[in-house]
Amino acid sequence: MGGAINKNVMTDELSAELLMEMRIDPNAFNPDEVIDLFIAEMEKGLAGHKSSLPMIPAYVGIEGSVPHNEPVIVIDAGGTNLRICLAEFDESSELQISHFTKIPMLGTQGELTAKEFYDELANLIAPIADKACSIGFCFSYPAEIQPDMDGRLLHWTKEVRVPELVGQCIAKGLSLSLTMRGLGQKQIVILNDTVACLLAGRAEGEKRGSKSFIGFIMGTGTNTAYVEQNANISKLDAPPRHASQIINVESGGFARCLRGPLDIKLDKQSENPGGHIFEKMLSGVYLGKLSLELLQVAARRGMFSEETAMALLELKELSWIEVNTFMYEPNDAAGSFACCTDDDRTLLHLLVEAIIDRAALLTAANISATAIKCGSGLVADQPICINIDGSTYYKTYQLSEKVQRHLSSILAPRGIHYTCVHVKDAPIVGAAIAGLTAF
Repeated sequence: MGGAINKNVMTDELSAELLMEMRIDPNAFNPDEVIDLFIAEMEKGLAGHKSSLPMIPAYVGIEGSVPHNEPVIVIDAGGTNLRICLAEFDESSELQISHFTKIPMLGTQGELTAKEFYDELANLIAPIADKACSIGFCFSYPAEIQPDMDGRLLHWTKEVRVPELVGQCIAKGLSLSLTMRGLGQKQIVILNDTVACLLAGRAEGEKRGSKSFIGFIMGTGTNTAYVEQNANISKLDAPPRHASQIINVESGGFARCLRGPLDIKLDKQSENPGGHIFEKMLSGVYLGKLSLELLQVAARRGMFSEETAMALLELKELSWIEVNTFMYEPNDAAGSFACCTDDDRTLLHLLVEAIIDRAALLTAANISATAIKCGSGLVADQPICINIDGSTYYKTYQLSEKVQRHLSSILAPRGIHYTCVHVKDAPIVGAAIAGLTAF
């Protein structure tokens, strides 16, 4: 039966030295400095200057109320699945979903032409096309959002193969396909999953008096969205019709945070060296790799028993799922950690927890910088609503609790009030709100 590691075990001096040397120890970071650098990059991005934070306008505002009993077609294209449904908010502002369809994402089961992609998408929409005049389309692939709320596909990810669509505007192609099939003209808004996350939080936050909103995702990757006054977005060519709009920060790209040797090594070995620097320090797809690197350095320095050291050094990869399972049940160690002695498990737990501690601190600094930048939450009964989504955030050992403690220590002294929520099916909820309010 599993049990917790005894936290009263004295920290080995070698462990402390190693964690500081590799900049894994969160004490190697001053959160105020990280926040200041983050905000500086945000401001440069808003001005159109060179920045690791592109600050992409979504051209979607939060003004106006979400209408009740008005249907909208929702498309959620992200990951390996495509979901389509009809949605509407009832009198209690609860989202009601019907005509739900879920299939593998188009282009993941074989390469498609652009026409084949749109024909299949139109076929899926056809049964509900006459039930709504607008479409909220959560499109979780790299796209450049246009002022008309269309999205030009930059490139596919997640093994989607529809090469003809790269460089094309998604809503324009879909609208043409629907019209040619006699399914009517639709108003279509394209938004990414982080913007949808923010909008989903709006539905919950308004019940709590919130006037400003943040969307934060921490899963295989990480990103942030918030509401910015258009007067502060000097790179806009033309004044938009809203006073404010949602900004997709692309926070995983933040590059001003000083990294350690292992972070730099993993970046050089990654598929996109120099890109998504911040994401590689804290998101789910990288935490297992970072853990393996740290444990192997400790093994080479003789910090584990000989048998455990040999086992660790023979590993070619280590999944975060396996590491995280160990963190919850260290005394039931299996798989890669089956040969660990009690002392090995204690040390292993300590080293990995430092990785989680650092991820928590940097996550809180990211969210806090965004909260400070939006300039809201200064009234107790109007807290900033922060909708947090992502399996890494909620399933990683003690991560969410650690983030919350850091947020409190950072934002409370600044007099910033906030509330954190977790909205189920955020992409669908957010896309529905966008489809109902963006035009």
